[in-house]
Amino acid sequence: MDKQERNLKLTLAYDGTNYHGFQRQKNSIAIQQILEDKLAKLFGHQIKIAGAGRTDTGVHAYGQVISFFTTGSIPTEKIPLAIQTLLPTDIVVVSAEDVSLHFHARKSAVSKTYIYRIYQDKVPNPFWRNYSWHIRRPLDVQAMNNAAQILVGTHDFSAFKAVGGVTANPVRTIFEASSCINGSMLEFKFWGTGFLYHMVRNLVGTLVNVGLGKIDKAAFAAILNSHDRQKAGATAPPQGLYLQKVYYE
Repeated sequence: MDKQERNLKLTLAYDGTNYHGFQRQKNSIAIQQILEDKLAKLFGHQIKIAGAGRTDTGVHAYGQVISFFTTGSIPTEKIPLAIQTLLPTDIVVVSAEDVSLHFHARKSAVSKTYIYRIYQDKVPNPFWRNYSWHIRRPLDVQAMNNAAQILVGTHDFSAFKAVGGVTANPVRTIFEASSCINGSMLEFKFWGTGFLYHMVRNLVGTLVNVGLGKIDKAAFAAILNSHDRQKAGATAPPQGLYLQKVYYE
């Protein structure tokens, strides 16, 4: 009798420092190929995973989601500990669950939350160098929060889309855009239906210009409405970005 096919959903956390992003690469190591190789060893057959988000080189995740089909019979509740004996210590399977055969990690997602961290101090912190953007000058958090509220709603985000990547409809809906500070650490939060290539990092780079007093709220709104990437700020570095959570129906 043929083994029954299952569809599994795994939630992952990883430190992206040592990887060239999530998506499998030809000439460098990415999260996807590590996962597929180790899952193949665990389940005894070739695995092809779908990821909820294609995080870039150096970007981290608290709640990346993958899905894949398998005929393996290992109990679902044992998968996180079993796969951890094979994975490197900077990639962790947080949870595993059986899902409908129609579930797809990316296509079934309805929204995502990203956070971005900036370390503010005159002196850099060596322990945060791979996990935040170091900015020496103080930022006006209130001014950045005021400008960020312009992003809430449905807009064409072409001004914050990097050249390259998958061609996509630039219209997205943002439910929350905010920032808060705790000691020397400033944290942005963006929750929306989806994000364009480098969109969060471009938003942060432009909001930092607001925080530095280089542009004001009106200028930030004009950049959004211009749909022109050349008018927005520089792309914030990757190490401050984290995929926090992926939401499903």
